[in-house]
Amino acid sequence: MARKKQYDFFKAMEHLADNAHQAAEILASLVRNYEPATLSLEAEKIHKLEKEADTIVTELTNELYDAFITPIDREDILVISERIDDILDGINGVTYLFENLVIEKMRPETDVFVDMIVTAAKGVHTATGEFPKFKHSKTLKSMIDEVNTIESEADRLYSRLKKDLFTEEKDPIEVIKWKEIYERLEAIINNSEDAVDIIDGMVIKNT
Repeated sequence: MARKKQYDFFKAMEHLADNAHQAAEILASLVRNYEPATLSLEAEKIHKLEKEADTIVTELTNELYDAFITPIDREDILVISERIDDILDGINGVTYLFENLVIEKMRPETDVFVDMIVTAAKGVHTATGEFPKFKHSKTLKSMIDEVNTIESEADRLYSRLKKDLFTEEKDPIEVIKWKEIYERLEAIINNSEDAVDIIDGMVIKNT
């Protein structure tokens, strides 16, 4: 009887990060070329990536239960996978907000905010791919630092856009809508920072 091929936990985590990165790119394109009439078609691409990620997380969790030995602590594998999945869930959730809040057009610099999400998601993707070879990686630490820098820049942008919203927008309904959207965008970048910070902690723990 053939032995079951050993499950690659690192590859599964990288797959999750790849999905999050792809979703961020689609979101950026959606925002830059925003059309309410085609929103659902573009959003469906993100929904599919999110569903695939849910399947990966379920499979990974089941493998953790069954595995006799794991490359790093089980809890660490689960935590990083959940944080990466949070990034994708957040991106997916933004598309539902655009639809449910009946957003007709983007506010100024929404594209800048979303481009930061792309940079952060790309950093998480790269860091996840580099993690298995962390002892020899020349890029892992720089990717972690880059995501942390982007998070700080996004915090400043979030504060400024929210101030502009309350200062310049006269329609209270629009204020309510965009306050929620900005908060969701900030949360995605915060989740990205959480993901790389956890990877950073794992590196220290396993060195």
